[in-house]
Amino acid sequence: MLNVAQWPMEAIVLLFAGAGAAIAVTGTRISGTADRLADVTGWGEAIFGAVLLGGSTSLSGLVTSVAAAAGGHPDLAISNAIGGIAVQTFFLAVADAVYRGVNLEHAAASLENLLQGALLIVLLALPLVFRSAPQSSIAGVHPGSIILAAAYLFGMRVVMRGRRQPMWRARRTEETREDPGGAGATSRTKRRLWIEFSVCAAVLLLAGMLIMRTGVEISERTGLSETFVGALLTAVVTSLPELITSVAAVRRGALTLAVGNIIGGNSFDMLFLAGADMAFRPGAIYAAMTSRHALLISVTILMTGVLLLGLLRREKRGIGNIGFESVLVLVIYVAAMIMLATG
Repeated sequence: MLNVAQWPMEAIVLLFAGAGAAIAVTGTRISGTADRLADVTGWGEAIFGAVLLGGSTSLSGLVTSVAAAAGGHPDLAISNAIGGIAVQTFFLAVADAVYRGVNLEHAAASLENLLQGALLIVLLALPLVFRSAPQSSIAGVHPGSIILAAAYLFGMRVVMRGRRQPMWRARRTEETREDPGGAGATSRTKRRLWIEFSVCAAVLLLAGMLIMRTGVEISERTGLSETFVGALLTAVVTSLPELITSVAAVRRGALTLAVGNIIGGNSFDMLFLAGADMAFRPGAIYAAMTSRHALLISVTILMTGVLLLGLLRREKRGIGNIGFESVLVLVIYVAAMIMLATG
């Protein structure tokens, strides 16, 4: 691992910014590749955004949390994981502002995204339960991490079944936009797309390691808490692919992909805690959770609940041509960051 302890502060900040730029550029590239793969594989953009696009654009954040836990920084690991989910929900409000037709949640009606939102609330509640439960372990891993991973897999199975055999359907309106489909592709084209996708994912993984190392140094040298650095700095930077892919998807008219990328990626990001728990050797990562982490999780549950209300209500227009849910998400997120910075 690159040792930056002896580097000047300016060089560390520059490396942090460079890794962030690599994440941003690669995130843009992987968005178009994933959108094309969604067409040629026939998975459907809501599911593809949740499983593969959401997971790959989260690689940098996953590496940051796992590496932070392995290095003895559980505060940063937890804050980066949950802070990333919060900021990505915030980014969905930004994507709503970019889409100038009607409220994004009105135009991108999708049962899969509703199911993903419900799954995310369940996954967010679990760490709060594990924090208060006995801190036992199985082969050095808290049972809660196994439950968290199992809950994610079961939830994704429910989402996929819901897509194949929907019992509820969103009502179509004149403003409802279905994601544009794509033509088939040859085996050679598919292979090229998968190679490109894999290379982009590898770049995101490496950048995540750099973000973790420089983030720790920034926290130590500036005196900022790891909770604040994780929830704001590293979480925002490692979440840039979600912002870029969602805004790019909105501009291409792939609205369901935009929403599915955020919500599905958020569900995947809950696995960061399971990975961090496996990497944290002094004990269970949930025992290291503080009241500030609990606040961050509670706020994220609140933001997700508000987003679900918006997806169900499907308001056409609201304040500033965005829905009421986007306005509330913006306000809640800013208030939470102020509380973390001053608390």
